[in-house]
Amino acid sequence: MGVYLNNVNPYTMYRSECAKPYFVDKSLILQELCPLAEQGNNHICITRPRRFGKTIMANMVGAFFSKGRVSGDIFGSLQIGRTKEYEKNLNRYNVIYISFNELPRRCRTYDQYIERIEKNLTGDLRAAYPDQGIHEEDALWDALMKAFSSTGREKFIFVLDEWDFIFHRDFITDEDRKDYISFLSNLLKDKPYVSMTYMTGILPIAKYSSGSELNMFIEFSMAAQEKFSDYFGFTQTEVQELYRRYMERTRKPAVSLEGLELWYDGYYTASGERIYNPRSVAAALGNNRLANYWTSSGPYDEIFYYINKNVDDLKAALALMVSGEGVPAKIQEYAATSMELKTKDEIFSAMVVYGFLSYKDGKVFIPNKELMDKFSEMLQREESLGYINRLAAESERMLAATLQGDTETMEEILEYAHNTETPLLAYNSEAELAAVVNLVYLSARDRYVIKREDKAGTGYVDFVFYPKTDKGADCIILELKVDHAPEEAIAQIRERNYALCFCGKLGEEQVYTGRILAVGIGYYRKDKKHACKIEILR
Repeated sequence: MGVYLNNVNPYTMYRSECAKPYFVDKSLILQELCPLAEQGNNHICITRPRRFGKTIMANMVGAFFSKGRVSGDIFGSLQIGRTKEYEKNLNRYNVIYISFNELPRRCRTYDQYIERIEKNLTGDLRAAYPDQGIHEEDALWDALMKAFSSTGREKFIFVLDEWDFIFHRDFITDEDRKDYISFLSNLLKDKPYVSMTYMTGILPIAKYSSGSELNMFIEFSMAAQEKFSDYFGFTQTEVQELYRRYMERTRKPAVSLEGLELWYDGYYTASGERIYNPRSVAAALGNNRLANYWTSSGPYDEIFYYINKNVDDLKAALALMVSGEGVPAKIQEYAATSMELKTKDEIFSAMVVYGFLSYKDGKVFIPNKELMDKFSEMLQREESLGYINRLAAESERMLAATLQGDTETMEEILEYAHNTETPLLAYNSEAELAAVVNLVYLSARDRYVIKREDKAGTGYVDFVFYPKTDKGADCIILELKVDHAPEEAIAQIRERNYALCFCGKLGEEQVYTGRILAVGIGYYRKDKKHACKIEILR
C-alpha cells in the first residue's frame, strides 16, 4: 500500500462515516459504477456544490474497489451487499486515490503542487512493481504503462477527488491551468491501463478544457443531468428517516421536521426532486439545533464581489429573490469562475454551480433560510444595495402594524416601496405586488412559516403566516388584489374558508389557538395607491 496506490485511507474514512448516527446508505451508486469498471476506459466526472457529499462518495468508491483493504465488514451490510455486482467487484481493483485538495508544505507554485503528486505516485508504482524498470524520472503515464505491460492485466481505477481545487489558489496562473489540464489528459486519455476514472469537483470540466483534452469524460451535474442525482444530497424520504432516528436518540429534541425543510431544503435535481444540504441536516440533528452551518470562505466572497460590481443590473433580481421569488435565468454551467463573471446570467450560473442558488423550471431561487441569511448579511454590509436593505428594515414595522390593525402605517410602507427613486418593479401584475409584499414582511420569517399559494379551504391563498413556536400567536391570511378593493380580498378569504388551514383535521386537537387575521391588500395601477383592510376571523 502506498500514498495513493491502494491506500487504506478511503476505507478508514468511509468506515468512520458509516458509524455516525445520521449516516445515509448511498452505496447503490456502486451498482452503476461496476459495469463501467468492468468495461474499462470509462471516465465520469460528478460536479456538485461544496458540502454535498462528494468526498464521502469518493471514499466509498475507493474503499469498495481497492485491493488495499478487505472491506466486506462495511459493504456486506449495505444495499450494495445484496446485489450481484458485490462479490464480483469487491476489492478486485488497483485503485489510485488522489485528493487534489492536499497541498505540499509551504506550497507557493504549481510545480511544487504537481511534483508532490508525481513523486508520490511514482514511488508507489516502483514499490508495487519493483521488477518493471520504473524510474524516478519517468513520466507517470510511462510508469503506469510499464506496470500494465508486465501482465497486460494491471489496470487501475482512478478516484480523483476535488479535481478543480487548484484553480482557486492565488499562485495558479493561466499557463498553470493549461499545464494541469494537459497533465490529466496525458495521465488518463486513451490509456489501456485505465479501468475507470471517477472524478469529483465543483466546476464543470468544460470551463477549463478547450475541447479535446478531457473530452473522454462524461459529466454529471445536479442541474443538468438526472443520473446519479439521488446519491448526492438527502432526499425527502431520507430526511424523514434521519428525523425518526433523531427523535429516538434525543432526550429533548429542539429540531422539527418543518424546521429542517425551512433551513436546508430547496435544491432540486434535474428531474425536479427536492434535495436537502446533507452536511447541514446532519449537523443540525447532531447538535440538536437549527443554525447556519454554511461557511463563507473561498468562492462565496469572490462571487459577491461580482454582485457588487454589477449591482445596477442585479438589484431588482436580488430583491425578488430575497423576497422569496424566483428569477428567470439562462444557466450556463461552465460560467463558474470569478475571473470572467460579467453578466447577470453568468453570475447566477456561478451561484448555482457553487450552491448559493437553486435552479428549477428556468428560474433561480435562494433555496432556504440558511442561504437567505447569507444574502441578508450581504444586504446589510453592501452600501450599493442599501435600497433593498431599507425595504427589509421596514418589515419589522410592517409586521407590527399588521398585528395592531394599523392599516395607515401598512399603506405608508407599501407606498414607500413603490415610490422610491429607484423603482423595484413595474408593478404591472399581482406577482410583482406579491414580491414586494414578501419583501416588506421579511422579518416575519423569524416568527412565522410563510407559505405562498397555500391550499386552504376551497382554494389557494396568496400568503399564509403559520406561527413557528408560539402556537397561541396571531395567525395571518393575506390576499392581494390589483385594481380591486381590499374588501374584495377579505370577502374571498371568507367565502373560500381559507381560515380552515389553521383548524387542523377533523377530530384532531387544534394546534393554532391565536387570533386569525384576514388581511386584504389592494393596489390601483392608475393612481399608484395601496389600500389595506384587516378583519379578525376568530
